[in-house]
Amino acid sequence: MIDTSHIGHRLPVFSALVEAGRLKFFAKAIGQTDPVYTDESAALAAGHPALPVPPTFLFCLEMESPNPGALRDLLDIPVPKVLHGEQRFSYHAMAFAGDTLTFEQRIADIYAKKGGLLEFVVRETRVTNQHGTHVADLHGITVVRHG
Repeated sequence: MIDTSHIGHRLPVFSALVEAGRLKFFAKAIGQTDPVYTDESAALAAGHPALPVPPTFLFCLEMESPNPGALRDLLDIPVPKVLHGEQRFSYHAMAFAGDTLTFEQRIADIYAKKGGLLEFVVRETRVTNQHGTHVADLHGITVVRHG
C-alpha cells in the first residue's frame, strides 16, 4: 500500500522554457490546423505576442522536470504497475513561445478502491510564468494496480 503520509508532499519546483519549434511540432502532431499555433506572423496578426501554447502542451512541459519519475520514486511505485488515470487542465492565462513557466507539483490525495487492488495518486500542479502570472492548474491521477 502507498503511504498516505505523502499527501501534501511537494516535489521540487522547476522551470521550463517554451520553445517555438516545439510548439509548432506539437501543434502539427495533434492535428491543430489554426495557423496561430504554427505561424508567427498569423499569431501576431491575431494579437498574440508570439505563438500561443496549444491546449495540453503544458503536460509535455511538466515532463521537463529534472526527474520525471520523482513521484514514482518517492512512493516506490514499480513502472509496470502504473496506469494513466486522468488528466485535466484549468487555464487562467495564456502562455506563449519565449515564456519560462514554473511548475509547482504536490501530492493532493492518495486513496484506494476495489479493496486495495487499485490505488490512486492525485497530483496537482500550479503553473506560473516568468512574471508570476498564474497560467494554469494541472490535475493528474496515476493509478497503481496490485495483484
